[in-house]
Amino acid sequence: MAGNTLLEVKNLTIRYETEDGVVQALNDVDIKIGVGETLGIVGETGAGKTTLAKGIMRLIPSPPGKITSGEVLYMGKDLLSLSMKEMQEIRGQHISMIFQDPMTSLNPVLTVGEQIMEVIEQHNNLKPQEAQKQAEDMLERVGIPAERFGEYPHQFSGGMKQRVVIAIALACNPRLLIADEPTTALDVTIQAQVLDMIHKLKAENHTSMILITHDLGVVAQNCDCVAIVYAGEIVEYGNLREVYKNTSHPYTEGLFGSIPSLTSDVRRLQAIEGMMPDPAKMPEGCKFYERCKYAFKECKQSIPPMTAIGGTHQVRCFRYTDHDKSGKGGK
Repeated sequence: MAGNTLLEVKNLTIRYETEDGVVQALNDVDIKIGVGETLGIVGETGAGKTTLAKGIMRLIPSPPGKITSGEVLYMGKDLLSLSMKEMQEIRGQHISMIFQDPMTSLNPVLTVGEQIMEVIEQHNNLKPQEAQKQAEDMLERVGIPAERFGEYPHQFSGGMKQRVVIAIALACNPRLLIADEPTTALDVTIQAQVLDMIHKLKAENHTSMILITHDLGVVAQNCDCVAIVYAGEIVEYGNLREVYKNTSHPYTEGLFGSIPSLTSDVRRLQAIEGMMPDPAKMPEGCKFYERCKYAFKECKQSIPPMTAIGGTHQVRCFRYTDHDKSGKGGK
């Protein structure tokens, strides 16, 4: 393990065992994040991004969820082997998470101040007055006046609620912050403010971050590295320059092709044809086979391996292995 690696996920596989069958939510996922780094995880709804975040935090609901294999190494320690009590010590103090929807993340019957204090008291041995002072300071840091400490979530707008959620997540200065689509429910101007605030707080505390989003623009502005997730697998991985300048996986190409351009006059945006496969009925081979314009026979039968193509850049596609790259025979 590299000296500055804070978190490393190896071969993480998560299943949901439901009445309708086994849902393959996450398949053999590997990611690595260094101290002070931001990793962007990009993919469409249902790709497995939130499942990955909850897997790292050990928050997969069981049943039906089950981590069937893999390791989550935080500073060399496997979080999956810890007891629930040890894991509670890690959550909030070492690794924190901003959940997707601030409207449902906050408890409606507790004041926002009490909710921030709860985290501080859980991990720091402080008197109530000291914990309250720290919670008030945290509110101020996210741009909310300390006088609003005694107000309830329904008295705040969506953007303000998200600031409260961020204050709760950062109250104990965690070393790693997982932000799960932190701006989804907010309008564009508030989105920019919230992202700017997360960026500033992260820089002040030298916090590492996993930023989950479906917005490639947000990744470009905030991340050092990026992982593209499709149907529970990472299909492309590398630093920002490698993935954005040398886009290699057909799915990543499709994502970039669907973004409007300021320089070309296009009447219609390009769409990726077809739908993501049903996670309860995954195909045998490449998950992107049915939608891929480059696919050949082997893609239908075998899962392509992650292949290094220079630097930290990796791609899950047979076109970059020693297999048949000519596409003989077609689909």
